Amino acid sequence: MKMRFVTLGCKVNQYETEALKELLENEGGLTVAEEGETPDIFLLNSCTVTAESDRKTRQTLRHYKRKYPDCITVLFGCMAQNQPDAAAKLSADIVFGNTDHKKLYHSIMEYINGGASGITVEPHITKETYQTPSVSSFSERTRAYMKIEDGCNRFCSYCAIPYARGRVRSRDTESIKNEAKQLSDNGYKEVVLVGINLSAFGQDTDSDICDAVEAVGKIEGIERIRLGSLEPDHISDEMLNRLYKVKQFCPQFHLSLQSGCDETLKRMNRHYDTEFYADLVRRIKMRFEDASVTTDIMVGFAGETDEEFQKSLEFVKSQGFAKCHVFTYSKREGTAAVKLGGHIPNSVKQRRAALMLNAAEEAQKSFLRGMVNKTEKVLFETEKDGYIEGYTENYTRVRVKTDIPLSNEICEVYLERVCGDYIEGKIAEK
Repeated sequence: MKMRFVTLGCKVNQYETEALKELLENEGGLTVAEEGETPDIFLLNSCTVTAESDRKTRQTLRHYKRKYPDCITVLFGCMAQNQPDAAAKLSADIVFGNTDHKKLYHSIMEYINGGASGITVEPHITKETYQTPSVSSFSERTRAYMKIEDGCNRFCSYCAIPYARGRVRSRDTESIKNEAKQLSDNGYKEVVLVGINLSAFGQDTDSDICDAVEAVGKIEGIERIRLGSLEPDHISDEMLNRLYKVKQFCPQFHLSLQSGCDETLKRMNRHYDTEFYADLVRRIKMRFEDASVTTDIMVGFAGETDEEFQKSLEFVKSQGFAKCHVFTYSKREGTAAVKLGGHIPNSVKQRRAALMLNAAEEAQKSFLRGMVNKTEKVLFETEKDGYIEGYTENYTRVRVKTDIPLSNEICEVYLERVCGDYIEGKIAEK
């Protein structure tokens, strides 16, 4: 049987799709449908982080049900877990949450072999353990993601993810080393560690994120280690010092900000203020040469006044971010923010988003200009139209014109000029 996946949402979802794909290939005997082939089974990994994510889930499933009317349809992931009743109305043959992908595999195989369809969404429980199977390779990717943590204990007032993902649970370092070794054996030079609340790794196992980075750093052949999104208040000077000592660690820090206004941060139930955040950025840049700091910014949160938005905007302008993901607040049922007053009209949210996005783009241009005339190591990935593209250690996108096949090679590149959201360069002379 042929299968086709569509994945919505974060890098964790992408990893979990690969894990389920490997299970179905290796233990179920299924194969991935080639481009143009009609699959026998369609699997949608859903996201529920915003109302737009839910809309995309509904739209995507309906589109593929029309496109493949005779196909078995599977809806799984965060939207299914958090909203099982709404998911059931979408008429997928199988609806499954995200508590255990091995059980999802068995549900799929049972249905294929004549079993009943239906909804299997098991609630998260206390002291739940890490369950996601490992991954040995990633389809058409030079960079490998490795999920090492699941769940979140923070309960930010706007966020439904703790309900969709349960409490923090961490992977043991031995399995992290084993997967890193397998990825290295399969030719991957860069590993990105990801999680739902990555910086909470180890809270349940008396360890921390540095232990995971150090474990991967011991694997021969892994030349780069990156971290996914981090909560700023989890990052200490001791952790920064330990990360600095891992020679493969890449100085790119995605520090989730959400707002540059202290009053808004309090209503969001975030556990830091702008003074702490700015000081952390300063300490990072003191330790790591050419470190890049990227972030997420929400606009239009409940009760956000014009004055509060302006504070947030000015703070973002002051931090020299390499890149910002700007998005508008949307109500998530069951969260504390729904009960707050002062919800913002969509027209105001969109206007504020445009202003914040403009500030983010200006910050990115400034950061890129600061990289020009430097020589940086680039891990090349994709080739197109006589160019090859890749990323520096601080995750600056670089393009080089060359006929030499350099995919998955690390080369020194002289960065010549900014071109939009990337830098054009040339292979440095040795």
